[in-house]
Amino acid sequence: MNRAAIDRFIMWDRRWVRRINRGCRYRSVRAAFGLISRLGDGSFWYVLMLALLCGDPANNYRPVLHMALAGMTGTMVYRWLKKQASRPRPFCDDQHIVLSIAPLDRYSFPSGHTLHAVLFTCIAVYHFPILAWLLIPFSALVAASRIVLGLHYPSDVIAGIVIGGVVSIASVRLYVSIVA
Repeated sequence: MNRAAIDRFIMWDRRWVRRINRGCRYRSVRAAFGLISRLGDGSFWYVLMLALLCGDPANNYRPVLHMALAGMTGTMVYRWLKKQASRPRPFCDDQHIVLSIAPLDRYSFPSGHTLHAVLFTCIAVYHFPILAWLLIPFSALVAASRIVLGLHYPSDVIAGIVIGGVVSIASVRLYVSIVA
């Protein structure tokens, strides 16, 4: 890829994060997306797994274990990529970006919240299709929140979607080969 193409991509990413981050001018938008983002830190997923276990422990322990193991795999991939990329967050590079909540770490690429939201959603919906109505919109909101709050570029979120999808597909294939 030539330098001009890279520069155009970087400008595209910056332009979109600026546009999307404008929503933070409104207190209600900041509050709503801040709450969604904090739930996406893990608490929503832990409560979901606990509820599934409490609802039917005999039948749900395997799907919950599947979610937990895939989540750990996603965390390892995410941490390795963050360290390798060391991409600063948008608010560090651009004074036009309003930071609405404190980041969990220093770097931007990829979005771990998005990666895990996609990963947990795909696996949960594989095991419990009835949950799609709740989990798919929630995951989309988690992904959007990361840009709205000034914590990630759109490309970070797209990468999180792709990586979360790849890890979840691989884990479902492995699960099927072991359990079936």
